[in-house]
Amino acid sequence: MFDLIRKHQKLIQIFLMLLIIPSFVFFGISSYTGFFDQETDLVKVSGRAITLQELDNAAKRQAERFGGNSQIAQSLPFRQAVLDELIQQRLLAFGVNELNLKVSEETLAKNIAAIPEIKALYKPDGSFDGVRYRQLLANIGLTVEQFENSQRFDLLIQQLVTSIARTEIATKRFSGMISQLYDTERQVQSLTFKATDFLNKVSVTDSQLQDFYQANGKLFEVPATIDVEYLVLKADPKEDAKAFNAKADQFANLTYDQADSLKPAADKLKLNIQSAKGVSRAGGVGLGRGHPLTHPKVLQALFGEDTIKNKRNIEAVQIEPGTYVSARVIAYVPARTLPFAEVSAEVKRQVSIREAAKLATNAAKERLAVLQKDPKEVVGFSKANWVSRNRPLDLQGPAIDAVMALDAQKLPALVSVNSSSQDVTIYRVDQVRQPTTVDSKIRDAQAQQIQALAAQAEFAAFMTNLRSAAKVKLINPLKASNASAGT
Repeated sequence: MFDLIRKHQKLIQIFLMLLIIPSFVFFGISSYTGFFDQETDLVKVSGRAITLQELDNAAKRQAERFGGNSQIAQSLPFRQAVLDELIQQRLLAFGVNELNLKVSEETLAKNIAAIPEIKALYKPDGSFDGVRYRQLLANIGLTVEQFENSQRFDLLIQQLVTSIARTEIATKRFSGMISQLYDTERQVQSLTFKATDFLNKVSVTDSQLQDFYQANGKLFEVPATIDVEYLVLKADPKEDAKAFNAKADQFANLTYDQADSLKPAADKLKLNIQSAKGVSRAGGVGLGRGHPLTHPKVLQALFGEDTIKNKRNIEAVQIEPGTYVSARVIAYVPARTLPFAEVSAEVKRQVSIREAAKLATNAAKERLAVLQKDPKEVVGFSKANWVSRNRPLDLQGPAIDAVMALDAQKLPALVSVNSSSQDVTIYRVDQVRQPTTVDSKIRDAQAQQIQALAAQAEFAAFMTNLRSAAKVKLINPLKASNASAGT
């Protein structure tokens, strides 16, 4: 039920703004005592550039952190998201400096001591092992000064976020008013005009069918498919791990170095070349779950432009521990639109349901016009139900919005709503009431959610002002052509 608050934020005039605040965890942090060497400038924040090299390094770290590969790190959408995060970090650093925020040595020491890896360095007698501390940091490429500066910066950011995000907008009284709106119940009846009920009144012409087919070719398109040969190298449970690893290396090298055929690898390692036809980007028809040709990495490689064009082996892919696959395209069938003769029945079905939906809409309009003259007429309507935003029953999305938007001072009231299933429903509201009991837990949870939304809006406004003050300047927008540059 709390999703409704997020879906209907206009009711409280607070816009949810998602803020990416980097987590400066113990492993993976970087020093903010200085910025990177000047290379290709992408964006400048307060006169300091974010370079292409910095973006490359950050994208690689993020991809590795979330278990991705180099292809993800080079993708334009991913790199743009990482660049946005870097800009956010720079803005926060600028804000910290502008507000002259400070962290005491005592607070810093207490924060560092709470990190589990650091906490473990205290001896039973309470003394601290400084040697192991420096060694631990050296293992992740940091000096003591770099690590402590990064932790200090992390605390400053927390201080900044906490202070700015505090808001007086979402007072207890205000939150109570919003919760009351969500609790308010309306007695609703419905009358639905189903498109399928009007199919027997529909008559379509050949011209209509042809026009629809020509205008909606994508609906009748068969996706591109490939015929494939592939090899699977699978470890024998009795086989020594070292021996299998050597065999896997040989498999990868043979399929890569002699990429025009799988036969050399098959002969050398005594593997059977298997085949499959009609494999699409979603996999092959009849291929069971876990089949090598349903693995995302294998399919992505097979549908690569170079793989299709040059019919070369894809690089060996480990689809699970102890299992490697290489494959090659032997035939490619591009996507095509099925001829009208093959899809005429489906074309007729779709045109008919659309025409029936028009008839249903017209019938609903005519009935609504009659009902508006006599709002008390209830013939044909369903049994009345009490609904609210917290308890919408089967009213979802546009339906609950439309019902709740009706003027409670002018009842009974009517509204017509089109559904995604091509049906049209007239809703009738004749009473409004407040619930006799209030769930305090729900009220408290909603108040917290409203407070969070208000805080986010407050912080978003601050960041907008900060962006202006820092004079963020776009130098070289990311382009597809430089998505892999510098890597």
